[in-house]
Amino acid sequence: MRQPTHAAALVLLLGLAPATGRALDLPPPITDDLYEPVDMALAEVGHLLFWDPILSGNRNIACGTCHHPRFGTSDGVSLTIGEGGIGLGPERRPDPDNMPEQRVPRNAPALFNLGAREFTTLFHDGRIQADPAQPNGLRTPLAQEMVQGFSGVLSAQTMFPVLSPDEMAGHYGENEISKAVRSGRLTGEGGAWDLIAARVRGIPEYQAAFETALPEVSAGKPVSFTDISDAIAEFIALEWRADDSPFDRHLRGEAPLTGDAQRGMELFFGEAGCSTCHSGPFFTDHGFHAMGVPQFGPGKAERFESHSRDEGRFRVTGHEEDLYAFLTPSLRNVAATAPYGHTGSHRDLAAFLAHHVDPSAGLSSFDRSQPILHDFEGKPVWAALDDPAEAARISAAAGNEARDIGDADLAALVAFLESLTDDASLSGRFGVPESVPSGLPVDR
Repeated sequence: MRQPTHAAALVLLLGLAPATGRALDLPPPITDDLYEPVDMALAEVGHLLFWDPILSGNRNIACGTCHHPRFGTSDGVSLTIGEGGIGLGPERRPDPDNMPEQRVPRNAPALFNLGAREFTTLFHDGRIQADPAQPNGLRTPLAQEMVQGFSGVLSAQTMFPVLSPDEMAGHYGENEISKAVRSGRLTGEGGAWDLIAARVRGIPEYQAAFETALPEVSAGKPVSFTDISDAIAEFIALEWRADDSPFDRHLRGEAPLTGDAQRGMELFFGEAGCSTCHSGPFFTDHGFHAMGVPQFGPGKAERFESHSRDEGRFRVTGHEEDLYAFLTPSLRNVAATAPYGHTGSHRDLAAFLAHHVDPSAGLSSFDRSQPILHDFEGKPVWAALDDPAEAARISAAAGNEARDIGDADLAALVAFLESLTDDASLSGRFGVPESVPSGLPVDR
């Protein structure tokens, strides 16, 4: 490994911007103690379950379908087609024999570094949070109906998609899982989660793997839904740890950033103010901010609601100040996770940054060719954008203060964001399995 020169090492040690000598408030290098320990035996089971369509109502879609390493652990589109789709990424299309009802209303988030201890709030609206005051240690939409036994927020989060008709459960009377969801039977005996656990228990290879990983299962306890979700959480935590990028090597004093990446770092941690929200070693304050991201697609609405709005954190808290606010995403591997924003509004990172620094202008001149959308005759795509009152509310929530950042500085910021890419982490450690115990097809 190449060592820095004495001068470069001094610059890194003091946290100075090489071009100006000004102090930069850089995060400390990432160390193992920032992560929860991983149970390798359980992660190996989770690896197979993550890729196995057995967890979906119609046995036709897996976690990995929408969180695929080919697309930076997302799916390469703005608003995906989950249940009722065929294929992967931008090539995914509606199944004419099982048509989806609507697009999934939010962009599939990336999965990098979710095993770090500081990730205690998940989903774009933060509807799952660690909360020691709750009997189960979690605050979720299911409140106290949420059963005990989840190892943490990542375990709980991984299993909510199986309850979503548009993501994995299927619609109305299509299967026993969707019927349970439709009737409100989610937890407990005979609920959707219990039915999924029964499927997994019925596959000898999974039963044997859980007996190896969990002494209580070996002693006779039936494999439960929380065992399944805990295993998937262990797998995600191990598979997509990302902390060996050029920027990490800069922090460790191994090889300083240079050129546009160096200039972008100075801007990011300096006058551009990016690190105000994208702070810490994982580049997120885990807070919620209204940034004026263009809203399109079905919106976050119940089936009985006719609007196409997505009011973000407000739907969780009911607080006016949370209108159109969304969770600050981590920027690790951001260059590989396009399209960007909670709707995936921009396929181009520079274009998204330009929108970010002046949301009001960005909304008024939004290029509708930027989103990557499947050809699907569902709920009108542009209803929210075509509503002047809704567009005005989104713009007002974001504020009207624009930052003056020219094209050269935007290019430097993009170069710095590209320096956050850990190439080895993109494909994962286990990779996509050749087959899964259910015998169902794997989305490779």
